[in-house]
Amino acid sequence: MSIETYLKKHTEALVKDVGIEAACGLTGKSKATLGRYYSDQEEHGDRFMPIDVVAQLEAAARFPHVTAALADLRGMTMSFDAERRSGNSRGVNQDVVTLAQRFAQLMSEYNQAIGDGRISINEAKRMLRETLALQQILVEMKLNLEEEAGA
Repeated sequence: MSIETYLKKHTEALVKDVGIEAACGLTGKSKATLGRYYSDQEEHGDRFMPIDVVAQLEAAARFPHVTAALADLRGMTMSFDAERRSGNSRGVNQDVVTLAQRFAQLMSEYNQAIGDGRISINEAKRMLRETLALQQILVEMKLNLEEEAGA
């Protein structure tokens, strides 16, 4: 997958995380304009979301999809600021339980997806959502472990 395609897929995930209507309201951009930023059509191949729009949407999203993609392209990992955490985590033990539940959900999605011998685009998107949820839980778990270790 090319860098351009990779970034467009994560841009799409960001817009869909926020919701297309909400994204339009936050950014002042139309649905068509936002769609062009993640379109894989050749005529939109050189169009990418401006960084200020990415920042506006990531502030409203559950996960910084584009920033994570950029970090991934550089071989870097991200860590969330403890002051800006979601607050949903109640410690390492709860993180482990939540992680196990989400992993089971991912495996269920995978099992359903390979039932016919191929993974459709919608099935891949559902598995991607579960993978991103696992990533968020692992970040919360890392922060809780650092907190408990006094790091």
